[in-house]
Amino acid sequence: MNQPSASSCLNNGHVLVVDDDTDIRELMIGQLEREGFAVRAAGSVTETLAALGKEPADVVVLDLNLPDGDGLSLCRDLRSRGYTDAIIMVTARDGAIDRVLGLELGADDYLTKPFEPRELLARVRNLIRRVGGHGGGGDNGAQGELRPRNARFAQLGPWKLDLLLRRLVTRDGRLVMLSSAEYRLLSRMIEAPNQVLGREALSPERKATVAFDRSIDLQISRLRQKLSAEPGGADLIITVRSEGYVLAANVTYE
Repeated sequence: MNQPSASSCLNNGHVLVVDDDTDIRELMIGQLEREGFAVRAAGSVTETLAALGKEPADVVVLDLNLPDGDGLSLCRDLRSRGYTDAIIMVTARDGAIDRVLGLELGADDYLTKPFEPRELLARVRNLIRRVGGHGGGGDNGAQGELRPRNARFAQLGPWKLDLLLRRLVTRDGRLVMLSSAEYRLLSRMIEAPNQVLGREALSPERKATVAFDRSIDLQISRLRQKLSAEPGGADLIITVRSEGYVLAANVTYE
């Protein structure tokens, strides 16, 4: 396993690159280090768990085919253990089923090989801004508090969003479960409260087709129904005609 080099010890965020192909791994490491990320590397499931046990990463760039396991299973295992930082799946599998499955198992983004190095860098930067990673320099809007790295809950209106267990919690402690898609949408909204977010911003992993995909409207509708279960929750998500959706609430973290 590679250790962070002196040149990588900058402050743009921590990235763990997981790939068993040495050439590809070193290529990604070089690109990320040149942009000022602190980079570590792992070539297997075992090395990944050991690296994350020693120190978390703001973003895990995760290949699906590993010698001692599958990246999909590893992603699911990490989420079940409460791992909340960002995961990008990077794979040659380009089928829609693979992408959907990866996102449903908890990945934040999905990148198909071969890819442009600038695309990987852009996605890593975007995710670090979203999670408020170490040195990420994120900004979630003038009326939103930057998400602290160790935040457990986001408060929005009458609800708390449990960032660890991915569910809604009422003021008196009742729980409302969210699907993976509903959690991802709400997670993106709390990063930019009181701002109009278009479909591409809400679902960047499907930016090529999301403009024509009505499933996001159905997911928003289901999310609204759940939020409306508490007084004051019905108007948290507002539709802006021809533009997108707004989370009409200030967001704080604890």
